[in-house]
Amino acid sequence: MAYADKKLYTDAEFTLEKGEHVGIVGQNGAGKSTLIRILTGAVLPIAGRIEWKNNIQIGYLDQYADIPSGMSLIDFLHTAYNDLYAKEKKMTDLYSKYAETVDDHLLERATRFQNELDAADFYSIDNNVEQVITGLGLDAIGRDHIISEMSGGQRAKIILAKLLLESNDVIILDEPTNYLDVSHIKWLEGYIQNYEGAALIISHDFDFLNNVANVILDVSFNTLTKYRGNFDQAMRQKTEKAEQQLRAYNKQQEVIKKTKTFIQKNKARASTTGRAKSREKMLAHMDIISAPQTNPKATFTFPYVDSQSTDALKAERLVVGYDPSKPVLNPVTFSMSAGDKVVFTGFNGAGKSTLIKTLLGILPPISGKSKFSPSAKTNYFDQDLIWDDDKKTPLQIMQAVYPLEAQRQLRQRLGAAGINADNATKQMRLLSGGEQTKVKLALMELTPSNFLILDEPTNHLDETTKIALKKAIQRYDGSLILVTHEKSFYDGWIDKVLDIASMSKMEQGTEE
Repeated sequence: MAYADKKLYTDAEFTLEKGEHVGIVGQNGAGKSTLIRILTGAVLPIAGRIEWKNNIQIGYLDQYADIPSGMSLIDFLHTAYNDLYAKEKKMTDLYSKYAETVDDHLLERATRFQNELDAADFYSIDNNVEQVITGLGLDAIGRDHIISEMSGGQRAKIILAKLLLESNDVIILDEPTNYLDVSHIKWLEGYIQNYEGAALIISHDFDFLNNVANVILDVSFNTLTKYRGNFDQAMRQKTEKAEQQLRAYNKQQEVIKKTKTFIQKNKARASTTGRAKSREKMLAHMDIISAPQTNPKATFTFPYVDSQSTDALKAERLVVGYDPSKPVLNPVTFSMSAGDKVVFTGFNGAGKSTLIKTLLGILPPISGKSKFSPSAKTNYFDQDLIWDDDKKTPLQIMQAVYPLEAQRQLRQRLGAAGINADNATKQMRLLSGGEQTKVKLALMELTPSNFLILDEPTNHLDETTKIALKKAIQRYDGSLILVTHEKSFYDGWIDKVLDIASMSKMEQGTEE
């Protein structure tokens, strides 16, 4: 597969076996999502073919699925069983006709449908639906909530819920944990661990892949490589393979160098010319080992401005939300000193992003107050990948925000963030989620600050870019508020973890 200016795969192949739970990994832009689109038939490859077993049921987490207008959450989840409800209707109609005609043939057909419904556990549907609603935290959205009125994150969760309710032989999931909090990710892990079918899962949440994958498919350097084991085990195998290749490459290069030197010295001598020609033939027929390829690594640096204050932020009995009659958070009180690095945790919908937007003044508080230090200079990463004009290129977007910066400097900054020259001049809508995230981070690097606020910055990032981002945050001398569901990203270096829901309960309890 290739696009006009980018090759993704050359003679790539793999086999999906029954019961395999495959984590698909690779650098941002390597072609992971394109692979899924090829497997589901949404995109045709330039060459090669996809062969699915006959009559296999495939479920795909399509976040852009067409959902009828006016449909509620609970009604949508029940559409997972449309074929069973159709059988129930046919069975009911047959029983009704039998009651009128006493035709044994009708009774036999109705009984056949009854047996099929029993085998499919039809009478446990309501219980199954409730388990998924609870497991993925859909209670907070509301069973009668109309889907067309939901946020993108809520919509993604209910599409995932419906997919899990369907009886598929294969499930294909693209970033299933992006809108889930820690407890709901744990529930999903348990579901996939017990899932008897095959699964293909794209995820940059490597903690999640370690718990659900028994095979890793690495998309890199225009090919697909399959490793047995979870993510950590696969990456060890990949490293060992690269080290073996490097040793073999170095050994062969030494042989080639010595052989060429021998040929050069002996070719002109009559007594040794035969041996020299023999060595030439040996070189010509040698299978040349290539040096192991390495991906370009991103680097980040967030420029720091001295805060000139020991205090960084204070929030007193802060109540936040979009509707004064329905606050998403009870009163919250906390403070941060200069240089503090804090993680906000809490279930999805607990109000983490709303709290951040209120602290920044993007949203007005319902009540209470918050105040940054007078010398605070904030730098904010919003998790939503929304652009005023997604037909603009990264370079154009950078130039619009920083018109005085030389284009050469902007290109260098994008390149250091992992956006190569081709992608720097490609429309934003054509870039992967990870590549768009890198552009947002590159923009932040041109803003001196003493208070970083990062809302789910790792959602779409590959492993090496996450490591680079973590190092940059750890080096940063200013204060930090971080929202992430990946504990491994902050474990061991963060100063404080604040559970937003628990904080608001404690504050409410104090009041009572």
